[in-house]
Amino acid sequence: MKQALCRFIYHNLLGWKSKVTVPDYDKYVICAAPHTSNWDFIIGKLFYAAEGRKTKFLMKKEWFFFPLGSIFRKMGGIPVFRNKRTSLVDQIVRQIDASDTFHLAITPEGTRSANPDWKKGFYHIAVQAHIPIILIGIDYPSKTITAEKVIVPSGDIESDMNDIKQYFTKFTGKHPEKFQI
Repeated sequence: MKQALCRFIYHNLLGWKSKVTVPDYDKYVICAAPHTSNWDFIIGKLFYAAEGRKTKFLMKKEWFFFPLGSIFRKMGGIPVFRNKRTSLVDQIVRQIDASDTFHLAITPEGTRSANPDWKKGFYHIAVQAHIPIILIGIDYPSKTITAEKVIVPSGDIESDMNDIKQYFTKFTGKHPEKFQI
């Protein structure tokens, strides 16, 4: 029922398309870009639910106030306390290790503004948990979300991050001026 409703909204009402060829592994990290608008979250959640998949996501703790906090947690939200060190990577890896299935979506830019210094936490999570990274590109001009590339981290973060960033050059966010590689 939920999948059918999300599919109807995503495809029929909003007119978005999907290109998905990656397997639905038991555990993985999603690296989604470009992230230039709050609409990315809504479109992305609809996309993933329309595919029949569930994912957790990181969001700054400021969004977890009543009543939104309860709603975001139910949707898979994990609050991030950015003003203090909480060893978030280690916490997430422990959650992954303790779970049979765990899918986590992260926008590496860490902001909706132009930022060439992408956060690397998603990469460190994947390396420490020994899980793949699925690259999901959001393209507003074609109204398509693409999930066609899987990265198995090599441990060479500079090389892998370069490959990841290059992959996203073919996608255009809602506000292209806010996306920087």
